[in-house]
Amino acid sequence: MSTEKEQFLEWMYGLRSRGVKLDLSNTTELLERLDNPHHSFKSVHIAGTDGKGSVSACIDSILRVSGIRTGLYTSPHIVNFNERISVDGKNITDDELASLIKTIMPAVESMEKEGKQPTFFEITTAMAFLHFKNAAVEYAVVEVGMGGRLDSTNVIMPEVCVITNISIDHSEFLGTTIEEIASEKAGILKSKVPCVTMNTGAVLNVIGERAEKVGAAMISVAKEDISIIKCMVDKVRFTYLEEEYEVSMPGRYQAFNASLAIEAVSRMKIYGQCIRCNLKKGLKDVKWPCRMEKLPDIPLVLDVTHTFAGSKVLAENIQELYGNVILVFGLLDDKDADGIAGNLSCIANKVIVTSPESERAAATEKIRKAFSKYPIEVRTAETVSDAMDMAMEIREDDTILVTGSFHMAGDAMKWLKKTYARY
Repeated sequence: MSTEKEQFLEWMYGLRSRGVKLDLSNTTELLERLDNPHHSFKSVHIAGTDGKGSVSACIDSILRVSGIRTGLYTSPHIVNFNERISVDGKNITDDELASLIKTIMPAVESMEKEGKQPTFFEITTAMAFLHFKNAAVEYAVVEVGMGGRLDSTNVIMPEVCVITNISIDHSEFLGTTIEEIASEKAGILKSKVPCVTMNTGAVLNVIGERAEKVGAAMISVAKEDISIIKCMVDKVRFTYLEEEYEVSMPGRYQAFNASLAIEAVSRMKIYGQCIRCNLKKGLKDVKWPCRMEKLPDIPLVLDVTHTFAGSKVLAENIQELYGNVILVFGLLDDKDADGIAGNLSCIANKVIVTSPESERAAATEKIRKAFSKYPIEVRTAETVSDAMDMAMEIREDDTILVTGSFHMAGDAMKWLKKTYARY
């Protein structure tokens, strides 16, 4: 890592002390000072609680194999900041990042002198859009950071929106009821921009009301139209509307995410020109790390699930593919430790609780108490690296599952690189 990049990231991470700002004014002004780079490309916008990264990856892959120059903006990263911003499947390089820093920093410093304080995510979003402009991206696939209505990404005018599964998360920012959270996420809807979703019940009603208010067509994907043919450790084969597909990510839920992607790209203006005939190849080629990712030649599965709803689905899919596992688990402090522990305890022969490298990490004792309510052996480890060493020692024939947050997956990847030369 270059010294310039190190200094920049140190400064950027320091901006997290400014907290989360759900407001578009800073982003809008920063982009204006950069000559509005987000006006240079078309886009697809994805919001939701669970699955939005996977849907984004599917759409990006489909567009790329269709010969379209694409940008992909997701968050958070797992190991390296550069993962957040990619063009044609390649992460932004350190040199490209350094060039962006030289362009963006004067604009940020000018705003700060005027008493305006852009946040980490606002600056990162501006960097992504400027990189896409510099790289002459045709379409950008943009994942919402948090919520939707006031998220920094909500300055784009997409061709299509997607709202993935919505559940309770980030209640301190988005609301305490499912309807309030759905309303925030539905804030990405725009006039005459179709919205694809698989939500049902009260959430679907909220999205539908917003769609009607702004004049957006709503496309509801029915789970009944999706049939799982076969689940494998590296992919799932399924039918959607009686057409067979294969997506190269494991877990039944990835068939649902892939179906959302199929519907989303079918609403794009260039669908009939070049996308339609490349749908299946795009789904087969998709790569998206740490989503029930089985490491080759090692009895280890990495996952980033961190919500109650997501952990319930994860448990069902892990049970189907691996049976019970050794669980290495850590969580951020604002997550539902009791609820997630309840879901994952059903598939754990043993649990090793630990704390990922984050100032927001939940105390190990808090997580241990959550799992101690269930009849399973619970051990503790100070670091994820220690937990991984312990898991490898005690696993016998069990697969090891690491989950709980992006930080957990990232720390496990660092342990892998330290322990196994091929990683």
